[in-house]
Amino acid sequence: MSLCRSALLWVAGFSLFINLLMLTPALYMLQVYDRVIASGSKETLLMLTLVAIFLLAVMVGMDLVRSRLLVRAGNHLDTLVSRRLYRAMFRRGLASPDEGGGQPLDDLRTVRQFISGSGLFAFFDAPWVPIYLAILFIFDVWFGVFATGAGLLLLGLAIINEKASKRLLAEAGHEHIRAQAQVGSNLRNAEVLHAMGMLPAIMQRWEARHVTALVKQSQASDRSSGLSNLSKGLRILAQSMILGLGALLVLEASITPGMMIAASIIMGRALAPIDQMIGSWKGFVGCRDAYHRLDVLFRDVPAETRRLSLPAPKGEIAVEALTLVPPGAVKPVLRELDFQVARGEHVGIIGPSAAGKTTLARALLGVWPPESGAVRLDGADLRHWNRDELGPHIGYLPQDIELFDGTISENIARFGEADDTQVVAAAKKAGVHEMILRLPEGYETRIGTAGGSLSRGQRQRIGLARALYGRPVLVVLDEPNANLDDAGERALAEALRQLKAEGTTLFVISHRRSVLADVDKLMVLGDGQLRLLGPRDEVLARIAAPRPSQAMPSKASRPGRSHDGLAAGVAVT
Repeated sequence: MSLCRSALLWVAGFSLFINLLMLTPALYMLQVYDRVIASGSKETLLMLTLVAIFLLAVMVGMDLVRSRLLVRAGNHLDTLVSRRLYRAMFRRGLASPDEGGGQPLDDLRTVRQFISGSGLFAFFDAPWVPIYLAILFIFDVWFGVFATGAGLLLLGLAIINEKASKRLLAEAGHEHIRAQAQVGSNLRNAEVLHAMGMLPAIMQRWEARHVTALVKQSQASDRSSGLSNLSKGLRILAQSMILGLGALLVLEASITPGMMIAASIIMGRALAPIDQMIGSWKGFVGCRDAYHRLDVLFRDVPAETRRLSLPAPKGEIAVEALTLVPPGAVKPVLRELDFQVARGEHVGIIGPSAAGKTTLARALLGVWPPESGAVRLDGADLRHWNRDELGPHIGYLPQDIELFDGTISENIARFGEADDTQVVAAAKKAGVHEMILRLPEGYETRIGTAGGSLSRGQRQRIGLARALYGRPVLVVLDEPNANLDDAGERALAEALRQLKAEGTTLFVISHRRSVLADVDKLMVLGDGQLRLLGPRDEVLARIAAPRPSQAMPSKASRPGRSHDGLAAGVAVT
């Protein structure tokens, strides 16, 4: 907002001259009644009329410029804020997945529209109210007293309007945001809702929130519109009554007839900003609430500072006393993990459900920051890397594959500057090149956020190609064969062998022997703790063998410290 101050100062400057020129009709009427009619001079009437027309034309031009300045100030604000806002939304979505909606962009639009609209004019014109009242006092003290009383009455209505509608508008806005978030979630799962006939029940839940928002919005609008109509009626009444007061003063020879007409026009102008404020109060409250939400977001998610660029990583991983609490949780999912993985080693991660496998994958990628401890890549804490510099050296295939709106080529190239040779190489490495060539447009086939007409297996293989694009030094695969057929399994196994040959460090989460066949080490997690880590065959043998009550892990199975027991329920099929 401070960077838009110069534009707002220009608007204030134009408002000064516009409000001065607003006196033109009053002064014109004053001169016509008191000078032209009294003198009978047509020449004077002509000149006064020409001057009034010229001044009003200038006022209209200035008002047009002022409006355009506000539009550009709003656009300038959007340009300055939007990139920072998008990053803040993204980072908050990582830290608090339940709050990862697009509402902040709607809030920015609300602020921009209010700044660009006519409702803001009332706030620029309001400082001129005392000047108009001062002119009325100069005409006659009773004019000033009457107009001041009318202004205070309208101001009181504005304050009442704020008190009456503030809570209802805030609650309506909150319910509307929740309803919109629910709609987004439902649309992402439309397939499930349709297949199992859940739509009526889910729609009923959405409708309850939507109706609540409508009711509160209607109640606030009813109160606001009632006060707005009352304010408008009182302003018209005051303008009429001041004519009666002026007539009385004319009869008492205190003022001239021209002053009576001019006083009515000036008082109308003095009360207009207050009346306009009441009429645009709903928009002002919406803008204020949106501004507050944006302010909270920016304070909660400070701008990232640019760090020193580090050398390209080679792939050595060290996890030191890692304890991690997922966003929104209270208890840690990972506790005191310690291990090291040399460059080019392949590590399989197994364990029962809720053991912390996917959480560890996110920690290894720096997606979720640790509560304590550190994850280091080539000795540097992941938090010390600039993400745009580190990202190209990392490949990640999550359980839930998300492809983005664009072509297959753009998705594989991660929407950066695509290198055709590397795109094809990544697709071949993932065993998906031939499948892509059979699509209607090949690599230029457009897909949506849900993958369009692609099967889950095809989406997973394209996601794998994206993870392998650019020859990353660290690759993390979370259940990479969950949706693959036999051909896909063979292609995945071949891709893992190529990664081994290239010296890529790999972590793969899976329970299928085919994926874990060639890993160097096997890691067993249980209850968020590292139960076992060692050579693959030795760990499998220990899992399969009966466990004596006092058995201790072998020396080769210790990742730098002892871990008592094995993960219960671990099965490698």
